[in-house]
Amino acid sequence: MRFASVLRNSEPLAVAVEGETAVPLSGIAELGAASGSDVLADPPLDRDGAFPLSEATLRPVIPQPSKVICVGLNYLAHVEETKRDLPEYPVLFTKFATSLTGPRDPIPCPAESEAIDYEGELAVVIGRRTRRVSRDRALGSVAGYTVADDVTMRDYQYKTHQWLQGKAWDASTPLGPELVTPDEVGDPGTLRLRTLVNGEVVQDASTELLIFDIATLVSAISEFATLLPGDVILTGTPSGVGFRREPPLLLGDGDTVVVEIDRVGRLENRFVSEPAG
Repeated sequence: MRFASVLRNSEPLAVAVEGETAVPLSGIAELGAASGSDVLADPPLDRDGAFPLSEATLRPVIPQPSKVICVGLNYLAHVEETKRDLPEYPVLFTKFATSLTGPRDPIPCPAESEAIDYEGELAVVIGRRTRRVSRDRALGSVAGYTVADDVTMRDYQYKTHQWLQGKAWDASTPLGPELVTPDEVGDPGTLRLRTLVNGEVVQDASTELLIFDIATLVSAISEFATLLPGDVILTGTPSGVGFRREPPLLLGDGDTVVVEIDRVGRLENRFVSEPAG
């Protein structure tokens, strides 16, 4: 099944998406802590309240996760283009819930940054409380998958050896459009990911090229942090990022970025200037 978090007439709703129809989940205003795997397996559908999806505005599919944990340098070709050493342990950093935005929302170009970049990624949504899970059981903790663009302010990212200040700008990370359950996605290690900037393909890879696969990531993160329903893991971007191109391909006012993943979904966001202050 497919699920989304939407606004309809300013009312927040969690819905099941059935083609072009949205079916509200009774008593659930948004996907996240209240919509773990057990709930999504037998969702409380309010079919009398169904409405055309076109009447709603898509929010970040998980609007308020308790954690957004991101993985860097997780495709070999991306490691090579950054001229870094191959990691022996997942390279992890965080974002905040305020970093997220909707899958069709405009993304502000902050006046402070002169190096805005794209990073198309598969994202994982956790479905149950998970701590110290073994790799062979880790996929049982996954509620579903979605699409993300880890928009990065490169000049801020490299101000220090930590990446937070380049990765967690407000409303910079589109997430969605839908949470797609594992039974519909199938093997998450065989998904094709493409990123397009103004219609030109700039990233094209398969998740089979992940250095640390999804089960490994969930297991490793759960060693030190309890994962909760609605937590989000961004699994890393393939090669082709703009900052490493010759010449660099950086984003500005009017640019459009699309990220699409087979069997999961498609983001499309336009970048717009944001004044300082």
